Amino acid sequence: MTSNIQIEIKDPGIKKIFERGIAASAAAATSKDLYEVQVSYLGKSGELTAELKTLGTLPPEARKEKGAEVNKAKDELSTFLEKRKSELETAELNKKLETETVDVTLPASPAAAGSIHPITQVTEELTAIFADFGFSVAEGPEIEDDFHNFTALNIPESHPARQMHDTFYLRGDKWQVASGMEHLSPATCHLPLLRTHTSPVQIRTMMSQKPPIRNIAPVTTYRSDSDQTQTPMFHQIEGLVIEKNIHMGHLKGIL
Repeated sequence: MTSNIQIEIKDPGIKKIFERGIAASAAAATSKDLYEVQVSYLGKSGELTAELKTLGTLPPEARKEKGAEVNKAKDELSTFLEKRKSELETAELNKKLETETVDVTLPASPAAAGSIHPITQVTEELTAIFADFGFSVAEGPEIEDDFHNFTALNIPESHPARQMHDTFYLRGDKWQVASGMEHLSPATCHLPLLRTHTSPVQIRTMMSQKPPIRNIAPVTTYRSDSDQTQTPMFHQIEGLVIEKNIHMGHLKGIL
């Protein structure tokens, strides 16, 4: 790129710096060289930047005049640098494309295959095992109400499990109990919470289905504690069997 750029700069020192910057930019052979030129003239410690730092020592009128000339030189040099940068980058890209080749006979790079998460894998295996015993899978909401999570399980109001240090309660308006539960006392209409165990699924199953019942609930549960052995979110599998002539021997046999 030609460096024959003429702008009107009265200050001989600034003009000389500007001309050297233009010449150095035009002579830069690579983008890296051009960047070094930019830093040398426009950087924090660059030559034109240093001229701006001297303005404070000048009288107001001279300061105004020299400041305008320094800014003019910086703007013109910046414009030239951008054009030169574009020119060099295009030339470097073309050179790279000319020299690079792709051997299409080489095998493709191996693509990493996804895998099933260990928790999901274990859950699916256990579900398949229980299916052989005639168990179906039951699910329920992760955001529960007080009735299904505590009251229906005969957990009293004073039980520690209901406290904030054990249970995640959600902010908002008071929880609206499910249809058909309107007869419950207001004391059971607490804030919504993240279910602390799998038993709410059991409660919902017994309220919606008639025996015989044989299912498992492999679900996510939440408790407000975290240490070396526990995390706030974990997984449980609960089995529920309600049939005639069922006893502890059946439970032991299935386990």
